[in-house]
Amino acid sequence: MAMRELARALVAECGEDSVSAAPEALSAASVDESCCAPALPELVFWPRESAHVQRALGLCGALGIPVTPLGALTGKSGGAIPVRGGLALAMTRMNRILEISVEDMVAVCQPGVITGDLMKAAETRALFYPPDPASLKECTVGGNVAENAGGPRALKYGVTRDYVLGLEVALMSGALLRTGKRSIKGVAGYDLTSLFVGSEGTLGVVTEITLQLQPLPRAVVTALLCFTSLDGAARAVTAILTGGCLPRTLELLDDTAIAAVDGAGFDFPPGARAALIVELDGESSPRLMKELDALALKCAPFDLRDVRAAASDAEREHLWEARQRVSRALLALRPFKVSEDVAVPRSKIVEAIARVKAIGAAHGLLTATYGHAGDGNLHVNFLYDDEALRPAVTRATAALMEMTLALGGTITGEHGVGLAKRDFLPLELGATSLGLHRQLKSLLDPKGLLNPGKVI
Repeated sequence: MAMRELARALVAECGEDSVSAAPEALSAASVDESCCAPALPELVFWPRESAHVQRALGLCGALGIPVTPLGALTGKSGGAIPVRGGLALAMTRMNRILEISVEDMVAVCQPGVITGDLMKAAETRALFYPPDPASLKECTVGGNVAENAGGPRALKYGVTRDYVLGLEVALMSGALLRTGKRSIKGVAGYDLTSLFVGSEGTLGVVTEITLQLQPLPRAVVTALLCFTSLDGAARAVTAILTGGCLPRTLELLDDTAIAAVDGAGFDFPPGARAALIVELDGESSPRLMKELDALALKCAPFDLRDVRAAASDAEREHLWEARQRVSRALLALRPFKVSEDVAVPRSKIVEAIARVKAIGAAHGLLTATYGHAGDGNLHVNFLYDDEALRPAVTRATAALMEMTLALGGTITGEHGVGLAKRDFLPLELGATSLGLHRQLKSLLDPKGLLNPGKVI
């Protein structure tokens, strides 16, 4: 009865094409790119403006209907799976770039804008939006804000939170809240903007985003450094970071990740057991090439086999496409995988990578370790070919989390807690912090209807 009432009200206000209970629509909204089990909503709603979101949340609050916000469903933590049914609030039609200001160096957009499209739009004005998740051609800015997404360039430029100046947020009460500012500086009041960034849609639904932009770098140099050992590549990361050079990306691929993409449109040199993708940016290509030569000299003692600098934008794109394919390409090696995204202090990178391999071997699993080694954010994948091995994967995942926390790290560097890592969160936060999380959730969502079952 409540769902029929909600559907009628949304159709009356927003039009028939904004609501669907068709099986294909419900199925499409039931799963993201995590390993979490699908869960069907009872209704899907596609708002086109902030007032539509306000109306939907107000109605759901009054009727006691759970609401799960979702974007492009590229998330890795189950954060957009409607585990308690109810309404799937699909934000993909709120996809307009409202403004790009050269003078203020800001962009204002709706949450359904594709991240890569925002980057391209900024670049046409000689501006630069640095956060670059691997799914940038598909994921949305709103999803990035919800998860506080990072990416390869986080090493030099930081993550999504570092660029969010202000937000418009619809609350479960149906109220609309504006946080933050348009200016670069501003310290009036509590930092509510940062509270919502990374809250994974559990506190409010972002309906508009104001982002800081940077000047577009004049030159970029990208290179592939190949090593004959994974240990050597890991030690090279430390040598680079302590050698006075800060690349904008420093990506690691281990032997398993290389095997997944080698020969599928990109060829690694024979004998490559690990690789680093290094990217530098600055004022001129000749100067950056000198920096690359100096960087390669620092890596030489660590089993460096080969250095390949991209000779054109096409070659650079080709290399990054290989990196972006790794996650899905791993399924060609084994039909099942669980993907984690732990992060450790930079001083622990070498130890963490070695211990990941040991954990996989101890549980009879093939492992792949790749990702943003420069900032300690490692994407660890446990690969297996038989569902009977799933208990071993569960044990290996728990061992990975315990190892990460023992090294002073975190259970998630950028994918978020969502559903997949909810049970591990108390290990990191402790009782006092977790209690405060629950109080904040209760204050903004007293009935527990907004993205229920996630995070806490």
